[in-house]
Amino acid sequence: MFAFNHFNFNVTDLNRSIAFYHDALGLEPVRRKEAADGSFILTFLGDGKTEFQLELTWLRDHPQKYDLGECEFHLALAVEDMEKAHALHEKLGCICYENPAMGIYFISDPDGYWIEIIPTK
Repeated sequence: MFAFNHFNFNVTDLNRSIAFYHDALGLEPVRRKEAADGSFILTFLGDGKTEFQLELTWLRDHPQKYDLGECEFHLALAVEDMEKAHALHEKLGCICYENPAMGIYFISDPDGYWIEIIPTK
């Protein structure tokens, strides 16, 4: 009846966030919507494998950092080669939490959103 479509993160610097998601996760812009008055830009990123998209929302009148509370939410991406992914994220300096016992770790985007990296089963 229902199917996942997209998830949203509000960002303070759209170009920086697009570059991060490209470099860290290989996500590419697939769609963009700009308000006629310049008040917002929506950029949807895709993985090229699934229909699911990450929507990055930039709001002109909200240039300050977003309050993410306790950050008790996250997006998760699966990867086939955990060692290669971990090495990349270590090089990028974006790993914010690791749980070796569970075989997972988290990276943090430029606005502080956490993304869980899990192995493909």
